[in-house]
Amino acid sequence: MYSSIAEILEQSGNNKKTFWEVVMEADMESRDVSREESRQKMEQLLDVMRDADQSYEGELKSASGLSGGDGKLLEAYNQAGKNLCGYFMGKVMERAIKMGESNACMKRIVAAPTAGSCGVIPAVLLSYEEYRNVPKDELINAMYVAAGIGKVIGESASIAGASGGCQAEIGTASAMAAGALAYLQGGGSEEIANAMALALKNMLGLACDPVGGLVEVPCVKRNSHGAVNAVASAQIALAGVKSAISPDDVIDSMRRIGSEMPVSLKETGKGGLATSESAKRICECTAGGFCFGK
Repeated sequence: MYSSIAEILEQSGNNKKTFWEVVMEADMESRDVSREESRQKMEQLLDVMRDADQSYEGELKSASGLSGGDGKLLEAYNQAGKNLCGYFMGKVMERAIKMGESNACMKRIVAAPTAGSCGVIPAVLLSYEEYRNVPKDELINAMYVAAGIGKVIGESASIAGASGGCQAEIGTASAMAAGALAYLQGGGSEEIANAMALALKNMLGLACDPVGGLVEVPCVKRNSHGAVNAVASAQIALAGVKSAISPDDVIDSMRRIGSEMPVSLKETGKGGLATSESAKRICECTAGGFCFGK
């Protein structure tokens, strides 16, 4: 078992095992399941992510009217060859927003690690699978890498916007995706850890300030930025760049920053973007506080 990134690295080095093997064996022990049962569960989650991606409907609108259709716009932009970021990054951006919109439209998604951050990991993994024709077993291994990172952050800090701000949701998802991508591109445990730390550092202090109290604005589009941050962080780490701050210290910093954040910036919808003049104009609140986009 492990409770820190340092412990995963130690077990990986001492036992000559990969990052994902350490995480998988800890899952087998904690849930008292076989290797096959553990991998079947992870494969199921991957399949749901893929189904959610493939079943996106660009015509759908959320009940509030604030979400829907943006993924379709990005898809058309990418298909026209206009995206300066290129095919792979364009698909990452597109898929992340599509998944976030599907969540807002009440379609089936995987909370990764939360529903509000559901688009980051599938956007990165599924796009890389398509781009490099990655075998399913490798994607499952990458899912273990992401899960191990998420577990440490969840236990050492938080993955909830209500307690840690959006750094805890999109930030955690971005760190998980960065580590998973670093693995898929051939990185070892050290590169995985550095990719994770670099990604999370870029998200420190991110407020959770949903307009109308809904997980839509700015949440959906933040999935895209979190996914792009994950890709960039993995590339930097794979180039040999190391985080000056250790992964566990980055996680602890996120915890402290979250604790110091005012309540208004932690999912209450009473600060930040949620109280901007633009937000007031696009929301018409009922007596119960539920807002509908005009």
